Amino acid sequence: MNTKSNHTAAIYARVSSTTDRQNTERQVKDLTAHADRSNLNLVKVYEEHISGAKKNVERPVLMDCIEFCKCNRIGTLLVSELSRLGRNTFEVLATVRDLVDCRINVYFQKEQMNLLDGNGKPSMFTPILIATLGTCAELERENIYYRLNSGRRIYIEKGGRLGRKKGSVKTHEQKEEQYKDVLVYLRKGYKIAEIAKLTDTSGSTIQRLKREFQIR
Repeated sequence: MNTKSNHTAAIYARVSSTTDRQNTERQVKDLTAHADRSNLNLVKVYEEHISGAKKNVERPVLMDCIEFCKCNRIGTLLVSELSRLGRNTFEVLATVRDLVDCRINVYFQKEQMNLLDGNGKPSMFTPILIATLGTCAELERENIYYRLNSGRRIYIEKGGRLGRKKGSVKTHEQKEEQYKDVLVYLRKGYKIAEIAKLTDTSGSTIQRLKREFQIR
């Protein structure tokens, strides 16, 4: 990362309400002040009003922001807190890893933390953060499995039957919609084992999608 990119910054601010009840003004103001104090050249501000329950791939402004940072070699992405980067631990972990791999620093205002130091190297907090997020993701995944299995068991006990109806086949478009988060990770070059953990999708399904959508 060159000297110029070290001193460029972008802001991503998000609130969950799509009405006037919440706005991103405070986030932008505080992060702009931080950029000024840190002698960062603020080149772009992204503001998004969207539900916190939405997946990252369903957050167009966040996706545009990350792509802009990568394409323009932005040095630092400024966000108000960790939760702005994903609806759950899986997504925050994936986003943080993606940005660190691209040598893009992330400053979290609430946590008062930078992922990279002034030389573009992971700070002392980065391995701790990634390890912590990874552990939380494991726990979260176990809870998801438990809830799913419990729900299936109750459903079957009540006479329900699992699986698709005989003869039904999903269209290419239906698969693209259902597995859009998997496809995003595949196109970004993530390994199948990583995608399986992040999206709770079987490796065989991911392999099949990779072949069907001709992703190298």
